[in-house]
Parts: sequence; C-alpha cells; structure tokens
Amino acid sequence: MCVRTHSLLNGRTTVKLLHISSSPRGRDSESLAVARTFLDTVREVNPDASIDEWDLWDGALPPFGPDAVAAKMTVFAGRQPSGDAARAWDAAIATFRRFDAADTYLFSVPMWNAGVPYILKQFIDVVSQPGLAFGFDPESGYTGLLRGKRAAVVYTSAVYGPGRPPTFGADFQAPYFEDWLRWAGVTDISPVHFRPNLATADADAARRSAHAQAAETAKLLTAAP
Repeated sequence: MCVRTHSLLNGRTTVKLLHISSSPRGRDSESLAVARTFLDTVREVNPDASIDEWDLWDGALPPFGPDAVAAKMTVFAGRQPSGDAARAWDAAIATFRRFDAADTYLFSVPMWNAGVPYILKQFIDVVSQPGLAFGFDPESGYTGLLRGKRAAVVYTSAVYGPGRPPTFGADFQAPYFEDWLRWAGVTDISPVHFRPNLATADADAARRSAHAQAAETAKLLTAAP
C-alpha cells in the first residue's frame, strides 16, 4: 500500500513535489507557463521543497504493449510474469516508483481532441497496475492505493470553454483525468483552468487569472510549516 512520502530536513517535513508535463510545446505552451508560475511560487514559499520535473516527452516512458499487458494480466491472476513480460513489468514498476515517491503532484494537461494528450494516457496505462496504484476485490471492486497524496492540475484548451456551444468542443479532459486520480486514491485535487486561450477576445484577463490561481494553489499546497 502506498503512503505519504514526506522527507525530513533539519527536523521539518519537506514537501516532495512531482511535476508531470504532457505538453510538447516548450515555452510556447500555455499549460507549462501556468505550471512555471506554480513552481516559481513553491520555490519562493518553500525553498526546502524537493521538486522533480518529469517531461513525458523525454523518451523515458516505457511502452505499454503486448508484453506489458501480458504481465499485468499475469499479476492480476496472482502469478509472476516471466521473460519479456517480466522485463516489461519491471519497467512499469520503475515508472510507478518515481511517481509514487512524491506526496504532491502538479500535472500540466493541455486539451487534445477534447481529451488528454496520448502521452499522458500512456503514462496512466503504465502506472495503473494491480498492487501498485490499485487493489481489486471481486465483491467490493477497486480500491485506490495512492494514499495521502494531493494534486494540482493545470487544464488548458485553445477553443473549448465552459458554456460555449457544442461546435466549440466538449470536455473529456478534466472528467477523465480527475476520475482516474480518484480511482487511484488521490481525492485532494486542485484544478486550475485556462480555457479557452486562443479563440477568445479576452485571453489576457483569463491568463492573468489562471496564473494568479496557480500561485495561490501552490501556496496552499506547499507552503513551509
């Protein structure tokens, strides 16, 4: 079972923050810009915080293909995988361990085709493993094992926005992602929305609001005791 993983520095509890980025756009990314405001605020209010930045596009994320699926189903059945499946399982465990090492998460999640980027879905598929992210009982169903963790999530979209007609898109981004977080046991979720950020006449005002909200959220989640 996963537990909160604060470390101690000079007798004080230290926040272990993991930023998971799913945007490939670098400095052109609105979601990453808002995330930078969050991270800059953390460094200001809690210089002792441990920050790990994980760009899902850096090539380190293992695939989740036939060998990994075979390993997952083998473990689900109570057996140990072998051969190529075992190697795929080891890669999934290593990915999960980095994820689980944090007690506070920051996700930057741009909207792609009404949903999340495929690289983020790949990450979810890799770390969502039995005995790691979840437990299962035939009578009671799933139990999330990521205990004592909290998450801030930056959502951006170029065209979609709440209250806009269906011709401007739909939101399968936040509902899907937050349902996964809760399923895995993360129920303390603080969303920051900046949408729409392109097809709108007032992007600057909404941008300032999103950055201000990111800074305030960072203070609430990570301020030093």
